[in-house]
Amino acid sequence: MTTSDFIIREITPQDNIQIAKVIRDVLIEFGVPKVGTAYEDKATDEMFETYQKDKASYFVIEHKNKIIGGAGYSQLDNYEGNVCEFQKMYFLPIARGKGLGSKLIEKCLQKAKEDGFEQCYLETMPYMEAARALYKKNGFVNLDKPMGNTGHYSCNVWMLKNL
Repeated sequence: MTTSDFIIREITPQDNIQIAKVIRDVLIEFGVPKVGTAYEDKATDEMFETYQKDKASYFVIEHKNKIIGGAGYSQLDNYEGNVCEFQKMYFLPIARGKGLGSKLIEKCLQKAKEDGFEQCYLETMPYMEAARALYKKNGFVNLDKPMGNTGHYSCNVWMLKNL
C-alpha cells in the first residue's frame, strides 16, 4: 500500500457514523477513560455539524471507501487570542506508520493559518507515545499547563505550535 491509496478530504455528513466509530475504537484500543475525553463528547457523533462554523475544519482519511482516520481544528474554547485547537486526531491501525499523520497535520495547520490563526494548541495523553512523537516532529512543544478550557480533564499533556 502506498499513501496514494489514501484520500485526505473534508468531512461530509455521510462520514459521521464511520468517524465516530474510528474515534471510539481507537480510544478503547488505548484504554483511554470514557469520561473526560472525546469518547463521551456529543460532538463525536456529529463531527460534520461540529465543524460547520467559521474558522474550523475537519478532514478524514479514506481508504477503499472506508473512513480510517481524521483530524481537525477549531477556535480554542474559553481562550482570548488567535489560537486554534488541533482536535480529534485518530487513526485505525491500517493508517499508522505511513506518514499520513504528518500529511493530515500539515493540511489542518495550513488551513488554520489561512483562517488567521497564529498558534495551534493540542491536548493528549502521556501514554499516547506515537502521537506525542508525531506532534514533536511536526513542531509542537510541551507546555507546563493547559490553555483555555476544553473540558478534557483526563488529557494532561499540553502542546503548542506557532503557525
